[in-house]
Amino acid sequence: MKKKKTALMGLLLATALTFTACGSGSNNEAGTGNSGNSGEGDSTEPITVRLVSGDLNPDWDNMQSDIGKFLQEKTGITMQQEFPVGGSDTDMFALMAASGEYPDMVMAKGSVKSLVDAGALLDLTDLIEEHAPNIKKVYGDYLTRLRYSKDDPAIYELPSSGVGQTYFDAEGGFEIQHQALEALGYPEIKTVKDYENAIKSYIEKNPTTEDGQKRIGLSLNGGEWQILISVTNPAFYATGLPDNGEFAIDEKTFETKLHYQREEEREYFRWLNHMNDIGLLDKESFVQKYDQYKAKIATGRVVGIIDQKWDYMQAENSLKAEGKFDATYARFPVTLDESFQDHSYQGTGYMAGHGLAITKSAKDPVRLIKFLDYLASEEGQILVNWGIEGKHYDVVDGKRVFKQEIQNLKTNDGNKFKKTTGIENYFISARYGDGVKDSTGNYFTTKFPEQFKAEYSEADKKTLAAYKVEMYKEFWPADDAFPERPYGAAWNLNFETGSEADVIFQKTQDIMKKRVPEAILAKPENFDKVWDDFMADLDKAGASKLNEQFTQMVKDRVEFWSQK
Repeated sequence: MKKKKTALMGLLLATALTFTACGSGSNNEAGTGNSGNSGEGDSTEPITVRLVSGDLNPDWDNMQSDIGKFLQEKTGITMQQEFPVGGSDTDMFALMAASGEYPDMVMAKGSVKSLVDAGALLDLTDLIEEHAPNIKKVYGDYLTRLRYSKDDPAIYELPSSGVGQTYFDAEGGFEIQHQALEALGYPEIKTVKDYENAIKSYIEKNPTTEDGQKRIGLSLNGGEWQILISVTNPAFYATGLPDNGEFAIDEKTFETKLHYQREEEREYFRWLNHMNDIGLLDKESFVQKYDQYKAKIATGRVVGIIDQKWDYMQAENSLKAEGKFDATYARFPVTLDESFQDHSYQGTGYMAGHGLAITKSAKDPVRLIKFLDYLASEEGQILVNWGIEGKHYDVVDGKRVFKQEIQNLKTNDGNKFKKTTGIENYFISARYGDGVKDSTGNYFTTKFPEQFKAEYSEADKKTLAAYKVEMYKEFWPADDAFPERPYGAAWNLNFETGSEADVIFQKTQDIMKKRVPEAILAKPENFDKVWDDFMADLDKAGASKLNEQFTQMVKDRVEFWSQK
């Protein structure tokens, strides 16, 4: 029966979801290559390994970029990276866990619990200790934060968030086109009312683009899972909270509740309802697919967005490639009113969180951990961040500097830059964050003040100069404005798969995805009724039990992380 069930689930996995598989065309079966060294991982014999990622990467280079080819030659490893198409990543990994059939490696995001529960992931603790000195060096004292839980201290994932991270620039907030700011004489943009007035004034004077398209005031990426990024997350930023996922946390007591249960956020969503009422909100905000959202931005007709740069960057790069720099975006920390401060950069310490895992199906885990350890080495980190010396960068007076043609490509056509060079395409496990320097005194990453300034377009520079700042981050509160959070950031805390809290949480998510758009699109006189119904629905679904459970999880993490 067990074999029959496994075969059936494997069939379901194959038919329920379609994967995009990006490989080098090698004839090797995924993960079946013989290491030639009894599993000790030192061989460079060519093999192909499968990595299934929950996040799409439209710029993945199939290891045909400069860096991809270099890594294949140096290590013999070709990564065949696969992404979900035709279904959610959650469904993909749930079916994977049910089937019992796994690739060599996974980046499972919030679905890692289902794979841990299924016994699919290897405990990497001993592999790191025995074969990965560079990985140990990168994580340093934070290695203990990689442990799964108080009850299960195994290390299942190598987080890909940078260790020692310093945020030199801001890459989120409320965005508005440079051309709108210039036309209005660079007005103050601090509150939602300021933001609204700027969009409204610009469209009144410029209702269409140069090619006759009707301008859109504000478009939200709310048609798919990015409703969290573009619609609900901005509500807590605009009302003075940091990102803790779906929860608001009292920084003194660690008591939690779903963040949209706060009255402050009711008022933020009332403002979005007002934007819809006066015709400034894109009517397709909650039905458009991600590709449609990006394509719309790429036309240059969207004056304002509320998003993170990683989410809209591909569309903005398309504008740059066409020379439409004035239609790209400046970004600001907009709040509901001036009594609030944006907490985007409140300190967390190293958060650990999700990353890459090696599954029990990997044929040579030692070789894989050594490959990842090379990427974590000083040589590997310089490679994945800067590329190849002499080809992508030179060392001038002891400092790494991109070749001018590479810098121009990075500034003007970021999509092509990433796909052809491979730079920043191999951030898959342990790595240093922005602001960390190597043994030569150079920054490991390319994100430091001088480099950010070098990558700003002339439109960026003009806008920043008008506001008398040099970088966007200067609009945000200083890094030391708020105390560091002892729990890191709670968006990477997950409920146990199938638990009562997990079930309630999924119900509240479904309610939110229905009620928030309904409230925003309602007639203003009906807004409070819809919002009250939203709150009542959350109560009926068991939100109070959910909040109690999450409160305990936060308190447990604080205790767990305080242990050495």
